Amino acid sequence: MRTLLTYIMVFPRRSALVLFALLIAGIAEGLSLTALLPLISIAVGDSGGSNESGIGKFMEKALQDIGIDPTLDAILIIIVGGMFFKGFVLLLANRQVGYTVAHVATALRLDLIEALLASRWQYYLRQPVGSLANSIATEAYRAANGFEHSVNVLALIVQVIVYAVVALFISWEATLGSLVIGLFLLLLLHRLVRATRRAGAKQTHLLRDLLSYLSDVLTSVKSLKAMARDNVADAILHEQTQRLEKATRKEVMNGAALTALQEPILAALTASGLYIALIVWQLSLPEVMLMVFLLTRILGLLNKTQRKYQQLVAQESAYWALRKAAEDARAAAESATGTLSPALQHGITLKHVRFCYGEKIIFKDLDFEIPVNTFTAVMGPSGTGKSTLLDLLCGLTEPQSGDIQIDGVSLRDISLRQWRHMIGYVSQDTILLHDTVMNNILVGESTLTASDAERALRQAGAWDFVCNLPEGLQTVVGERGNLLSGGQRQRIAIARALAHSPVFLILDEPTSALDPESEQTICETLQQLSRQLTIIAVSHQPAVINAADRVYMLSNGIAEPLSDATHG
Repeated sequence: MRTLLTYIMVFPRRSALVLFALLIAGIAEGLSLTALLPLISIAVGDSGGSNESGIGKFMEKALQDIGIDPTLDAILIIIVGGMFFKGFVLLLANRQVGYTVAHVATALRLDLIEALLASRWQYYLRQPVGSLANSIATEAYRAANGFEHSVNVLALIVQVIVYAVVALFISWEATLGSLVIGLFLLLLLHRLVRATRRAGAKQTHLLRDLLSYLSDVLTSVKSLKAMARDNVADAILHEQTQRLEKATRKEVMNGAALTALQEPILAALTASGLYIALIVWQLSLPEVMLMVFLLTRILGLLNKTQRKYQQLVAQESAYWALRKAAEDARAAAESATGTLSPALQHGITLKHVRFCYGEKIIFKDLDFEIPVNTFTAVMGPSGTGKSTLLDLLCGLTEPQSGDIQIDGVSLRDISLRQWRHMIGYVSQDTILLHDTVMNNILVGESTLTASDAERALRQAGAWDFVCNLPEGLQTVVGERGNLLSGGQRQRIAIARALAHSPVFLILDEPTSALDPESEQTICETLQQLSRQLTIIAVSHQPAVINAADRVYMLSNGIAEPLSDATHG
């Protein structure tokens, strides 16, 4: 019930619209069914039974008051008309349900995406990519289906109430007795619902593990296949898939068992009710026939409600997992307190910066300076904090003490959003989208055009080779850009970083995977760019070190300048 109420509270307006439509449909069906009693009386020729029945007498009088003679054809028209009206309203309601399910899935996805993109960089480092992808795709879909089941549960409850009200007019004893029996049946079979909830929760957990591992395997599939170790990954994926299948089987089995047990029990209760109504209470035949119909309908709806609720609890774990992922991401949101607009006109300075990962000290007293329009290279052994330095410059992480200043203004006082918009960043792993060269450079930025892509490609020294591709800018580069050479991928990555006209270019190992010729081309490109931009590159490659104006060695938590050449 917690999930049912949560869905209503999270999406109150849409839930209210759907329930209102379903309520109107239920009332229309109930009113049309009340005409069954006089109809049955006419059919069996028992007008006395009709007159003695309170609801039958009420229906006859109501029809006469509005000028309708309660004849067989008039009553049939009322019943059929009521059913058509109910069907029309249900069509509108189900359409609203479909729209709402799509809206719920979209809302849940966007909520998680916004929370993820607003979180700190360190949060991403702890999250399996496959798990996040599973949340946005599979869990959002299952959670939206859970909303649909919750609305159906409420709609069925409304129908039960409508039928019960009609039945109470005929025999309140039989109605209350049937409701008590129906609720007892729900409690009796609730163990199957609980088992389904456990199976659903296990599916959510196993799906996350499976997709997280699958994502990692696909990322490194080339290396695994080259070493003939892909069979090991296949065995692990096979085992995880079988465990997922086992959990799915339990869910299916519990649903089938619930349906299989409900139907014979319902038949037995219907037969018992018919015997009691005819023999014990000695109701008239029209009343008995209508009561059997109504009470069978009530018990059937209660059983259907339980089955829908079972489907809801099978999906609810996906909703709570998705919600927890969004809450965790929001709890790790970046603190953006600065409001000043940056203007990189003089340089960047790090003063007495101290940074630690837990108990491991990365920088204990780091002083560092990057003048504008220079090419600065940073080198040092692995683990000395080269990439951490770049994270600090981007504001992706904050020092425990000391200060980072842009033109003498602390980065804490500067708008991070505006500062990052002035940065072009090329990561160590050159990952391109499975898309065109154009889209890899613009990455969906609406303010950028094809001319911006051309300018960036020219700046990166990549325009000539792009023009020679089969479809130029519209050439698809393949998964992770593997249809291009390493040097071509790197230059497109640099063009992507330059597309929005940054003033500060950051590169993490820009030539580590390139051949000497491609490396030399990239270094010449960076030297030319440093006449217009401020550049910092982390590298241990001699070509990059020789091309730089300034070189720093990171070691023992400090930066030692090795050279300070004059550019040009």
